[in-house]
Amino acid sequence: MSLKPPHKVSAPPQRAHHPHWPQRLPLTMGLPSTTLWHNLAVNAQRYPHKCAVHYMGTAWTYLEVMHQAERLAAWLALHGVAAGDRVLLIMQNCPQWLMAHFAILRANAVVVPVNPMNRSLELQHYISDADARMAITSADLALGLVQANHALPMDQQLHHLLVTQHTDGFDPQHIPEGDMPEAWHDWLLSTHPVPAIQSGLTHLWADALSHEATPPALTAAATDMAVLPYTSGTTGLPKGCIHLHRSLMHNAMASAFWSQGTPDNVSLCVVPMFHITGMVSVMHSAIYLGATLVLMPRWHRDLAARLIQRHRVTHWTNIPTMVIDLLGSPLIDQYDLSSLVHIGGGGAAMPQAVAQRLFSQWGLRYIEGYGLTETSAPSHSNPPDRPKQQCLGVPFVSTDARVVDPQHLTELPLGESGEIVIHGPQVFQGYWKRPDETAKVFFELDGKRFFRSGDLGRMDEEGYFFITDRLKRMINASGFKVWPAEVEALMFQHPAILEACIIATRDPYRGESVKAMVVLRPEHRGRVTEQDVMVWCRSHMAVYKAPKDIEFLDALPKSGSGKVMWRALQEAELARQSGAV
Repeated sequence: MSLKPPHKVSAPPQRAHHPHWPQRLPLTMGLPSTTLWHNLAVNAQRYPHKCAVHYMGTAWTYLEVMHQAERLAAWLALHGVAAGDRVLLIMQNCPQWLMAHFAILRANAVVVPVNPMNRSLELQHYISDADARMAITSADLALGLVQANHALPMDQQLHHLLVTQHTDGFDPQHIPEGDMPEAWHDWLLSTHPVPAIQSGLTHLWADALSHEATPPALTAAATDMAVLPYTSGTTGLPKGCIHLHRSLMHNAMASAFWSQGTPDNVSLCVVPMFHITGMVSVMHSAIYLGATLVLMPRWHRDLAARLIQRHRVTHWTNIPTMVIDLLGSPLIDQYDLSSLVHIGGGGAAMPQAVAQRLFSQWGLRYIEGYGLTETSAPSHSNPPDRPKQQCLGVPFVSTDARVVDPQHLTELPLGESGEIVIHGPQVFQGYWKRPDETAKVFFELDGKRFFRSGDLGRMDEEGYFFITDRLKRMINASGFKVWPAEVEALMFQHPAILEACIIATRDPYRGESVKAMVVLRPEHRGRVTEQDVMVWCRSHMAVYKAPKDIEFLDALPKSGSGKVMWRALQEAELARQSGAV
């Protein structure tokens, strides 16, 4: 019997960043054929009694998390959820979010993670566009979801709504002292009313876990859709990004290896798990390793420091504003943060002075990265051994990234600014039900399918990437992407607004904030104030999207073709802030 010689994998062509690549890591990584569910199931066998999740003093073991997810998967199947169905998941960080996420995957279905800050007008789009018939949410958010649902035509409405109380995820009698900020008491400890839906049935979390049904056969494969996260853009309405099990698996694994992860990791998870970074680079990465997650439902600087100290947190992915806030606490020197070995994030550049303080006081180098919903979080990251400040880093594991001429899509030399484009196993398949939009963002270069990021950047002589500008209209507020077209579309529903144009303002803390230039209808002028418009916006859209500043104009500047000249308004605002006007 003769054996065939092993297949030789050709080495990737040399790129400028390769000499600076972490020596312990290969440039490319093979992907397993298993699904994301397998990561939880196998670690429930390896570490059945190990803590998977710490939350408000309650520890959930890997075996407990898996059993809860399996029961919930069986319940989903009993209530009509079949392979490939989309299920909305709308909660703040909590154990129920993680259990529901894996239950949906175990039911061979697709998770549609939704920002819990979204309001009724926004939620309507997620229900109808995803063709969702099942949603899972917390009781404090249920009314807004029900209101959104009832505003839709009956044939687009939900059939089932599963609701959890916050106390389903922890024992209120055993909260360690100081772990429940006073401002959270009513929110987390109260039993919130559970509204009914006119188009179907509302169910309680405890009831869904009380049956003895068997989960359906596990038929999902690595090549099946796992998650449909939504991202907005220049067209206004959010678009679903089709991600397979294998695209998220790649970045979960690569993120674990990049940060020298082991099963002994303890990760602080305060970035939202509905967001692609929290979901993939924190939650899925930890579950892949068999590590422990310490969950926070919202940011609170002193609680974060207390949890790092108590649980000996080793890894913390965040946004720079969190670090800035933490270091600004007058109590910071009272906490022992020495357990941290890896800290990093993205969404905005880390100020150099803050990064220097992290290094001088704790010996921590802040590892900045870059990615999009379309790339299941990182497409770039700084090598932990050789990071550069205010830099996107180098192309991630198995990733080929280039800088191209935005018009001709030809590669540009080192140092020249152009559009950042990305090819890799973490890149999404396309936009849900939007083939035309999908076609616009993909092109072929050197026989590979590249995704157009819409961001302008350059590479230095060592192959590190830096952002220089944006092709897309986008505002980055504390790491949350705000798309002006989407905010404008929502504002046009205000009865007093004739026209609106959204621009960015500089913000020393958030990086950027949202400003609305508004033209009122003639009959409302003098009767509606800037404050009235701001209050309306906060009640109709997520708080990070709502304008922090309103300026009334008699008219918006327009081009000869009638298009609003938003760039002129933007440049005038930046000049005003710089004192040039």
